[in-house]
Amino acid sequence: MLNDHHLQGRRDAILGILNGAVVRRQSELTQLLRRRGFAVTQSSVSRDLRELGVLKASGRYLAPPAETAHANGSFGALAQFVRSARPAGAALTVVRTSTGAAQSVAVALDKAAWPEVVGTISGDDTIFIATTGGRAQQRLLARLREHFGI
Repeated sequence: MLNDHHLQGRRDAILGILNGAVVRRQSELTQLLRRRGFAVTQSSVSRDLRELGVLKASGRYLAPPAETAHANGSFGALAQFVRSARPAGAALTVVRTSTGAAQSVAVALDKAAWPEVVGTISGDDTIFIATTGGRAQQRLLARLREHFGI
């Protein structure tokens, strides 16, 4: 098992690569990491991209906003990919995003750790957000409108 220092170094390298170059495929990113001395597999790169909240849009991978942005409640560059949010019953909210953006938005929401959110499930362009009930759902919808301008 990798130690935390090596894992963080690899993830920092991924963000550095994505901020400095256009990367369209995981195989490209895997090769770039290997050139930097990281022993990576396609599955480890895929897991890192998911954990980092990397977004794939317009045919390329985009680094997420800085972690501090999520901690402060700002979703920065992700807001442009959120299209709508609407209730589906008293405890389920459906968020629609641009194609390919749902997972990155869901990771950002999970990292925000809003108390009314019980959990999220994301697909390609849809996120299901569970809350504890109607009041929590209303607080969630208000936050989504505030942070994503929907």
